[in-house]
Amino acid sequence: MPVTVVRFNLVEPGATPASLGARYQAAVEMAAYADDRGITTVQTEEHHGVANNWLPSPFAFAGAVFGATRRIAVTVSAVIGPLHDPLRLAEDIAVLDLLSGGRLVTVAGIGYRPEEYALFDVEWKRRGRLQDEVLETVLKAWTGEPFTYRGRTVRVTPRPYTEPHPLLLVGGSSKAAARRAARLGLPFFPSAHLPELESYYKERLLEYGTEGWTMMPAAETPLLHVAEDPDRAWAVYGEHFLHEARTYASWQSEGTRSAVKSAATTVEELRAEGVYRILTPDECVAQGLGSFVLHPLSGGMPVDEGWRSLHLFCEDVLPRLTE
Repeated sequence: MPVTVVRFNLVEPGATPASLGARYQAAVEMAAYADDRGITTVQTEEHHGVANNWLPSPFAFAGAVFGATRRIAVTVSAVIGPLHDPLRLAEDIAVLDLLSGGRLVTVAGIGYRPEEYALFDVEWKRRGRLQDEVLETVLKAWTGEPFTYRGRTVRVTPRPYTEPHPLLLVGGSSKAAARRAARLGLPFFPSAHLPELESYYKERLLEYGTEGWTMMPAAETPLLHVAEDPDRAWAVYGEHFLHEARTYASWQSEGTRSAVKSAATTVEELRAEGVYRILTPDECVAQGLGSFVLHPLSGGMPVDEGWRSLHLFCEDVLPRLTE
């Protein structure tokens, strides 16, 4: 059976506190519904200071999802490691790991927006060294044993549920990220389909004498929306997808590699490009993908339309994927 994912970043341009609160509640209710229907994973992410209200607190959201579900995993892809205090990050992940019975998956990246570092008064040029410290610290913290941190002895409790520690992957599209993952013996999650970077990671595993594995995105990782009439959905809701695509594209430097990078500037270009796809249930089944990533609230999508997409996927697509 393919992996099935429901993605939430809770974007809503021009939101009021009431409308954004309703969107957050709807996302948790959608996660519970997806859990009951057998969806594999909820995926969420972290960005700060964005005018369209992109979710800044993925672990708080994950906690709400875990409280409403029983089986579904939550993948935070990605937490921006250098923006977090390492000890508090270790505590937060340990608590969520205990609360969920091991259902939290954390991908640690360093981000690509200097504005976020400026917001938290963290030096952009030190992000690599800070990421090393964060990852080394959380791994030591999760042992529950005393260790030396910034010249003093500390001990972090409670210990996580998962042995030897919660699932932690190193994300990125650079050789530095692959080296960091290999050195620490952590799995590597390239941000796009990059077989050459996987080979480099495996070489570094041999060099460091560590063990690890790669979670490689597929060559195609479209973001899906299911509708009975795709032409109408593109006409009515296409601007929501375009808003998210243009926001994301505006953050990408020339060398950034991403599985969902879009160059579209119009709805028509976005539809032709295929990064975002609005499909009928039959078309969705026929995609034959190894993973289906549903994005029901993309770009401020009206909640009612998000529910229509999720219902169609769970009731008309998902049963056929399990046949």
